[in-house]
Amino acid sequence: MSVGTIHGVGLGPGDPDLMSLRAHRLLTGAKHVAYFRKAGRTGQARAIIEGLLHPDVVEFAMEYPITTEVPLTDPQYNEILSRFYEDCAAHLRALATGGEDVVVLSEGDPFFYGSFMHLYTRLKDDVPVQVVPAVTGMSAAWTATGSPITWGDDVLTVLMGTLSAEQLTERMKTTDALVVMKIGRNIEKVCAALTAAGKYDDAWLIEYASMPGQTVRRLSEAAGQVTPYFSIIVVHGQGRRP
Repeated sequence: MSVGTIHGVGLGPGDPDLMSLRAHRLLTGAKHVAYFRKAGRTGQARAIIEGLLHPDVVEFAMEYPITTEVPLTDPQYNEILSRFYEDCAAHLRALATGGEDVVVLSEGDPFFYGSFMHLYTRLKDDVPVQVVPAVTGMSAAWTATGSPITWGDDVLTVLMGTLSAEQLTERMKTTDALVVMKIGRNIEKVCAALTAAGKYDDAWLIEYASMPGQTVRRLSEAAGQVTPYFSIIVVHGQGRRP
């Protein structure tokens, strides 16, 4: 029996029209589809592809055992998630060794801070794994502002809001253009770091980039408001240009 292939498919930032042709072809022909989601939720990746799957497709929902209940610094956090990814990988490995192809959905690009990476490292040496790249969420975010993110020799830095205030401030000070992701409950810390780095007044907040409900505004206009999970902050570079 031939071994099946695991396809890590990037869906793009949220608008189905921004999905690649290869992703669309794999999805519409898929017999097995797997995706991550919070327990009891549809999952953003699954929502993006609503209406594209074959009626007889077999779905495998991988529900995170924790999200924010355990701090990132607690050793238990990695232990719980590691077991979760091992179990998910074992299920997918069994399907592939049994000759089945599986499409694993990934929001944005699979190799850019995506959960699929944790499956990839556990599967790539055992069964064939192919990755379909995609438009990232940050690309949709800076496009939504109507201004280029970088010019000429601008240096672009991508930061996670989960970093310490000191790390955020230091890296913000030394870059030309900036993207900050994973904001959520870190919004006050991120704003303080932007202020310390002298970039707060130039920052934009984009919520739900390319999705229904997209909003684009200066970060200073959103002061005191809790930002949703799908939020990105950008600061545009102002570098060399003709």
